[in-house]
Amino acid sequence: MSQPPPPPNQPPQGGFGAPQEPSYGYPQQPPVPPPPPPGPPSQPPQTPPQGAGGYGYPGQSVHAEPTQAAMPSPSPYQQQYGQQQYGQQYGQQPYGQQQYGQQGYGYPPQPQYPGGPGQGGGPGGSGRSKQRMAVIVSAVVAVALVIGGGIWFATNGGGATDDQAKDKDKQTSQGSTGGTKNQPAPKTVNTRLVNKLPMPKVNDQVTVEGMWTVGDTFVKAGVNKIDGYPLDGGSAKWSIPLAGAVCWSSDHVSKDGLTAVLYQESKPTKEDEYPSCNQVALLDLKNGKMRWHRDVGDGDEKVPFDEVTFGGGTVAAGGTSGGAAWSSSGKQLWKPQATDDCEDRGYAGSETKLVAVRQCGQYDSPQIQVQTLNPKTGAVKSAYKVSQGIDYVHVASTDPLVIGLDAGDSTGSGVSDFLSIDDSAKAGTVRAKISTENGKYQAKCPSTSVEGCRQIAVSKSAGALFLGSEDRNSYDSTTTANEVVAFSLTTGKPVGKTDGVKQAAMTPLGLDKDGFVLAYQESTFDEGGAVWRIDPKSYEKSKLLQNPADSGEMESKFSPSYSEIIYSDQRLYMSTVYADKPSGSYDQDDPLAIIFGGS
Repeated sequence: MSQPPPPPNQPPQGGFGAPQEPSYGYPQQPPVPPPPPPGPPSQPPQTPPQGAGGYGYPGQSVHAEPTQAAMPSPSPYQQQYGQQQYGQQYGQQPYGQQQYGQQGYGYPPQPQYPGGPGQGGGPGGSGRSKQRMAVIVSAVVAVALVIGGGIWFATNGGGATDDQAKDKDKQTSQGSTGGTKNQPAPKTVNTRLVNKLPMPKVNDQVTVEGMWTVGDTFVKAGVNKIDGYPLDGGSAKWSIPLAGAVCWSSDHVSKDGLTAVLYQESKPTKEDEYPSCNQVALLDLKNGKMRWHRDVGDGDEKVPFDEVTFGGGTVAAGGTSGGAAWSSSGKQLWKPQATDDCEDRGYAGSETKLVAVRQCGQYDSPQIQVQTLNPKTGAVKSAYKVSQGIDYVHVASTDPLVIGLDAGDSTGSGVSDFLSIDDSAKAGTVRAKISTENGKYQAKCPSTSVEGCRQIAVSKSAGALFLGSEDRNSYDSTTTANEVVAFSLTTGKPVGKTDGVKQAAMTPLGLDKDGFVLAYQESTFDEGGAVWRIDPKSYEKSKLLQNPADSGEMESKFSPSYSEIIYSDQRLYMSTVYADKPSGSYDQDDPLAIIFGGS
């Protein structure tokens, strides 16, 4: 049976849209609280064969199980600091009260980044460190020594030299293109509120996930439709109708303006309150048209999916029922087979790459592989075997390949560690591990989905992952609220940091077209938000955009943890992923989206 979506004002729980019925012998994965999980399946799936099968093609097998390289070790760790978590801005606490604690896998504490604050003084000193240590001990007992593919997650292994990539960045799951280019510091644009889209009138919560900018058009998913708006404000200039509500939207837009969406087969009725998410479409956002829409038959039923992406010119949808893919012309490339012993839980895409997260094994003991595919055929080019005991894997970037794992995180962020993966050979190997240290560094990934990680930036040219540190005290006017820290994708060590500002935390958004890191500075009670550009190699920052103070309260409704935020061509776009019925006077004027631009 289907379950209703999460109640209003709750963060997304994994995939969007109504939960899907399992097929091909695999039971439905239990949802993440607040909805209570269903009971265990009566007949769990069978164990996998030696080598996972390929994407619906008979005889296609995954390459031999990879042999993992030893993890590089950190330098002797330094003192830590630990203050109030930021990232759940504006009073939002994900999944209940914030907890502090473990480093993950029994690791020593992460080495402090250059110039980082020491422990003593201020809130979060020795008392909070004791809390963190208490959770470390319990976490070590819980996740113990997770060993897999040659990596022992109780140690860091040997050190390594940081040979940062010199290649220019390509499109990643964070929407980045190009390496950094020498440019003078930009002048700050003082903005005004250019457009405010009203919240659609709904009787129940409806998913409206999806926001893009293409040429002279701002595109936003609405209720059972996709609308295109002028950049300078005004009503929609075109609309693409959908049979039902959006379930998932790809963040990736090709150079010719194409992207993919997953949506329900119909609008809700009394007989079918939560229609299945089984319709996949390729949209042309430059011209405001749907190129095609497809579904996959399974007898008299249609296969449901949890998410969709667009990578290497291929539209790929995956979920608990397996994966399917189509070319940009709409030709089906592969689909789930009833005889499959494994399933593609989801895909991550970019301009040139397509990565699959493939699950095999028992329901309560899955074995997951991260596979770099040939987007045109589905053939496996490289496969990394994730350590046993990990249930969900997120792909934070495809090029370079960076994945996120949740192994004992207690913050509700959905990710405790990032691994950079070398997928140049048939057997993928770990280059480095980067821990979020249970909230010391901020990131947000959907609990069960492959794509969708927020609050991060990955630079191929700098060979680094950028994370914001936790908010020490946004109301303290004597010190910066946090920093944006760069971690080497080769060693896992902090290699640099950018100081934030006073009273407002800074959150990485991704990279701009020139390869610079973009960071959003949250609004406060007396100042609007801002966007900064960070050089990924020198870590110097320049303010690109400053929003007005008089719209700060409205701006604060769009949290970087759960909202869609895009900076493009001196404009800032912010939107929600759910359309809600107002609960009272405090939210009756909440907008669907807002746009800030120069006057």
